[in-house]
Amino acid sequence: MLDLQKIRTNREEVAAGLVKKGVACEKIDEIFETDVEWRRALTEVETLKARKNAVSKDIGKLKREGKDTSGVEAEMRSLGDEIARLENDAKAFDEKLKDLLSWLPNCPHESVPVGKDESANREEKKWGVPAEFDFEPKAHDEIGEKLGILDFERASKVSGARFVVLRGAGASLERALINFMVDVHSKQNGYTELLPPYLVKGEALFGTGNLPKFEADLFKVSGEFYLIPTAEVPVTNYHRDEILEEESLPVSYCAFTPCFRSEAGSYGKDTKGMIRQHQFHKVELVKFSHPDNSYESLEKLTSDAEKILELLGLPYRRMILSTGDMSFSSAKTYDLEVWLPSQKAYREISSCSNFEDFQARRANIRFKPKGGGKPRFVHTLNGSGLAVGRTAVAILENYQRKDGSVEVPKILRPYLGGLEAITG
Repeated sequence: MLDLQKIRTNREEVAAGLVKKGVACEKIDEIFETDVEWRRALTEVETLKARKNAVSKDIGKLKREGKDTSGVEAEMRSLGDEIARLENDAKAFDEKLKDLLSWLPNCPHESVPVGKDESANREEKKWGVPAEFDFEPKAHDEIGEKLGILDFERASKVSGARFVVLRGAGASLERALINFMVDVHSKQNGYTELLPPYLVKGEALFGTGNLPKFEADLFKVSGEFYLIPTAEVPVTNYHRDEILEEESLPVSYCAFTPCFRSEAGSYGKDTKGMIRQHQFHKVELVKFSHPDNSYESLEKLTSDAEKILELLGLPYRRMILSTGDMSFSSAKTYDLEVWLPSQKAYREISSCSNFEDFQARRANIRFKPKGGGKPRFVHTLNGSGLAVGRTAVAILENYQRKDGSVEVPKILRPYLGGLEAITG
C-alpha cells in the first residue's frame, strides 16, 4: 500500500509514477479529496467534543446555582447527535480511503523503463550459449510422453486440463530439482529454509497485494482459506504485525511449496505441456531488507536465482520489466528467461522483485532503528529460485539427445543416485 502521507505531500510525484503503471490521475485526486473530507470530519468531531465538555460543565454549574438547565441540556443533545453523525461520516470516509488505497498499485522505481507492455522490457544480460542440435529439437511434452515420464492424458482424466502426472524418472527429476535448489540456497546462499502452510487467510493475501484485485486468480476453498499462489504469501506474512531488529536485516528465507493458480484470463496461452499449469512446484526466495540497501538486496537475490541456472548449465537472459509489464505490488522486477530450443525463444522461469515498503505497509512489518526512534517499515523482496516445473522443461529440451533420451546435468546426478541419462 502506498504511503498516505506521501500522497498528501507529493501528490504530483505519486500521480506521475502511477500514470506510468496505467493508473489515471483521477484516482489520486479521489484519494486526496477523500482524505481531506476524512480529516475535516475528524477535526469537527474533536471541536464538537470540546464544546460538549464545556457545556457539561455549564450544566453542573447551573444546577449547583439552582438555575434552569433546559437550554444547555438541549444543546448537549444536539451536540451528541451531531458528533454521532460526524463520527459515522469519518468512519465512512476512512473505509472508502482504505478501499481506494488497496486497489492502487505500487509506484515504479526511477530505473524502470516506461512502456505499455512487454515490448518495452530491456535485456540486461545473457549467460550461456544455446546448444546446436544436428536434429530438430522436440518440445518437452513430446519428449516426456515418449519417455513415459510425463502423463497429461491421465492427469486430465483425474483433474482436467493444465495438470500433469510425473512418472518414474520424471517424478525423481522433480524431487531432485527441489532438493538441489533448497540445498544451494540454504547451504551456500545464506537463506533459512521454511516449510510454510499451503492454506492462508485472506489477510495474508491482502498483505502481499493479491487481494482484493486478483481474487479471480486464486483458488478459494471452504471457509476463509485460499490455496497459496506462491510461497511469497505465507513467508512474507511470517513477520506480519512484527517489529524486527535493525541488526537482523536483511532476513532471508527460502521455501519449497506447491503453488495453485486459476490462470484466469490466460486461456489459449501455453495450454500444452508444463509451462502454465494450475498446480506446480516452486522454490521461493524472500528477503526483508533495510530501506537504504534494498536494491543491493534485489541484485543479490537475482544473482542467487541465476546461480541455479548456471549450475545446471541452462542458457538464460535477465530482463528488466517495463512499467506496463511489472506486477501490481512491485517497484522493480527482473525476469529471468531460460532458453527453450523447441520454441527458439527465451521463456520466463523467475521473477525477482523489490516491493519497497508497499507490502510491509499492508502487512505491518517494521524494524526498530538501532539508534532509537520510531519503527520504520522494512522493504520486502522475493523471487523464484526457481520454478521447478519450468526448470524440468528446460532440462528436457536443452539436454535432449537424438535417440530420444535426456542427459542428466552433472550437478543433479548425486540427487538421482548417479543417474546419467533418462532413457525411459
